[in-house]
Amino acid sequence: MIVDSALYRAGQRVDVADHSPGDLRALRACAGEGDFVWVGLHEPTGPELEEVRAVFGLHELAVEDALHAHQRPKLERYDDSLFLVLKTLWYVDEDDAVETGEVNLFLGADFVVTVRHGHGGSLSRSRRDLERHQQVLAHGPAAVFYAVCDQVVDEYEAVGAALEEDVDEVEASVFSPERTDDAARIYTLKRELAEVRRAVLPLREPMRRLAGGEVSGVAGETAPYFRDVADHLQRVAEVVDSLDALLSTAFDAYVARVQVQQNDDMRRISASVGLIAAPTLVGSVYGMNFEQMPELGWRFGYPFALAVMALSSLVVWLVARRAGWL
Repeated sequence: MIVDSALYRAGQRVDVADHSPGDLRALRACAGEGDFVWVGLHEPTGPELEEVRAVFGLHELAVEDALHAHQRPKLERYDDSLFLVLKTLWYVDEDDAVETGEVNLFLGADFVVTVRHGHGGSLSRSRRDLERHQQVLAHGPAAVFYAVCDQVVDEYEAVGAALEEDVDEVEASVFSPERTDDAARIYTLKRELAEVRRAVLPLREPMRRLAGGEVSGVAGETAPYFRDVADHLQRVAEVVDSLDALLSTAFDAYVARVQVQQNDDMRRISASVGLIAAPTLVGSVYGMNFEQMPELGWRFGYPFALAVMALSSLVVWLVARRAGWL
């Protein structure tokens, strides 16, 4: 469906009340020299996207990618238009889950078409921000490219900050004095970091090209804006690498701690067995009832056996205590 469509002239939105928002052909016909049209769609159907393709002359392969989504972040040129794919991310803290969506952008000399998939990454904020900054919007369709990229990367930073908090919680749990089971959460967070990495790393090369003014069809004066986006993107990539390394270290520490705890448990079990085994040995010897055992006829034999059993348990307890097993 078409979320919004508008004509922009000299950095300002032009009121075209005579045409309905869905009449894209009439809207584009209103564009003069230096004007451009921005059409935003959310999860369009095949016929809807085909209509957009016919109006703006989009390449069929790019349209197919935009329709089915699940593309890798990339920047490609088709004839006289550019096609950019961005992954959108948002974080569900209750589940330690990074949810993903996708934004596809078509850029031509006088138009921008954005196709969004997923519940996150609404572009209405980007449109409002651009319309409040006439000097940026005056750069034409490239300004929309910048605004969308900037919003998407800002959301990456928000996801990175949320993941940092969860990794800090895991570290505190791993090194707490209480026994905790952190392996499952560490694995979950590493899997979500991999999801972030799949969105961030492939995007660095397109942002580098845009920041360097190497992409024809994108005005060179917009390069400083894309450099800012590329800088934020690099910062997110560094955060992801750092968090992944911290989680690997935390997992190693968790495994080592579990092994230490198991060793401690074995020591306690061994000491407990020793406390029982020593008097059991004495009791077994005196329970054989051989006739030639002198203690059987001794009046103090029974208390003597009890004393030996108590003394043996005491010796085992003292030895285990000194060794730190109890």
